[in-house]
Amino acid sequence: MFLQKLKEISTFIFDVDGVLTNGDILATDSGEFLRTFNIKDGYALQLAVKKGYQVCIISGGSGAAMQKRFDGLGIKHVHLGVSDKVKVYEDFLHQHQITDAEVLYMGDDIPDYKVMKRVGLPTCPADAVEEIKSISMYISPQKGGRMAVRDVIEKVLRVQEKWFDENPSAVDSGK
Repeated sequence: MFLQKLKEISTFIFDVDGVLTNGDILATDSGEFLRTFNIKDGYALQLAVKKGYQVCIISGGSGAAMQKRFDGLGIKHVHLGVSDKVKVYEDFLHQHQITDAEVLYMGDDIPDYKVMKRVGLPTCPADAVEEIKSISMYISPQKGGRMAVRDVIEKVLRVQEKWFDENPSAVDSGK
């Protein structure tokens, strides 16, 4: 059943803090919040975009650096500072004529719960909270910010025979 679900995925939706980052936020004296992103996750994200998948970010967190990172990876659907993830999710699906069954969502904490109950393939990093693990069809062996995102993207692209890129870019466009 899991392999069949992978074959149906056309859309990836990710939370940020605890999924694309390790969940740590460094608060500077100037009031900035700094996060670190994994380069290998970034490669998989830009490859998914390049291969024609819909990639969407829905996060309660926000910041210009986050937006710049996602812009650099070619992700056009970035929703930051979101308080109602279900509403953003529903609007995104309606706007792009996507069904729940086509969506792989990766979340790590309670704000992701309601959306994850709806998607075709709910997933989470190894260090997600227990409530999220209990509803996930796949728990990555990787922790958030440590290639959990690459893990799920790579699985989908490999099953759909789209993983290998004949002309990969060695430039990390997030710089």
